[in-house]
Amino acid sequence: MLRVDCARWGQTPQDLRQLAMRAPHARTRERALALYDIAHESCATQVAARTGRHPQTVMEWVHTYNAQGPDALVYCRTGGRPPFAPASRPASTRSCARPETWRLPRP
Repeated sequence: MLRVDCARWGQTPQDLRQLAMRAPHARTRERALALYDIAHESCATQVAARTGRHPQTVMEWVHTYNAQGPDALVYCRTGGRPPFAPASRPASTRSCARPETWRLPRP
């Protein structure tokens, strides 16, 4: 059975729960809470089924935490399309983003 090695990093399962409650990003919270559940005698497969993740993904979180510590749980955006930022769009397209401009023309 896969185990979360909190002692290696000077932590307790309760520290993982605190990280899950205070982390700014939802993915970091999800990872920390999954490890907290596994540390409390749940298995990675059960946690994966409850969270809708693939079991191998959850097992990878455990292996990464055991090898690199709690900083490895923090979500970092690695690429792809940038998130929506209205201020960075040209003024000519900002009016399209306002809900009051979404009205359909009357026939």
